[in-house]
Amino acid sequence: MMLINSKKSFKGVSTPKIMLNKLNLGCGNDYRKGWVNLDFNKTIVADIYADLEKKLPFNDDYFDYVYTEHVLEHVKDLVGLMSELKRICKPGAIIDIRVPHASAMPAYQDPTHVRFFTYLTSDYFSKTSFYDLPKFEIVSKKLNYLVKEMTFLNYIVNPLINISPRYYERLFSGILPCGEVRYRLRVIK
Repeated sequence: MMLINSKKSFKGVSTPKIMLNKLNLGCGNDYRKGWVNLDFNKTIVADIYADLEKKLPFNDDYFDYVYTEHVLEHVKDLVGLMSELKRICKPGAIIDIRVPHASAMPAYQDPTHVRFFTYLTSDYFSKTSFYDLPKFEIVSKKLNYLVKEMTFLNYIVNPLINISPRYYERLFSGILPCGEVRYRLRVIK
């Protein structure tokens, strides 16, 4: 972390303000002030334009936090991108990922999607996976029922489908499709 700008607090005691290096990966129309906003599409506003299928234009161990929303389903070389994220993140950095669930209609209707995600997809990148893939600690993962419309139903449905996501996916996701999966990963080096 970088310390910047001391600010005055109670009784003139100076406390440091902490600034994290944050990456908004595949920012699209979600430009975030104070973040590094990266996208491939040069018709939208971003700080950096880069191809996620290639080496990312950042130094090793730079970012403290990465956020990516509905981007990874467009990436052909997911393993390569996860390796790059591990490289550019500091040890202990957090990566928050939101992707469409495999049962969601938008997962299939968008012709630019090249892969699907389930509750267990992140397990292939966990410390316990036997695959030779980049390893992360899975801090949390959960299913999110609705993404854009009628999200008030999430207060009812999300707790139910997250009681046992594996059983939900196996038995009920075809009847009651889920909108997205959310993963929170911690970088381990």
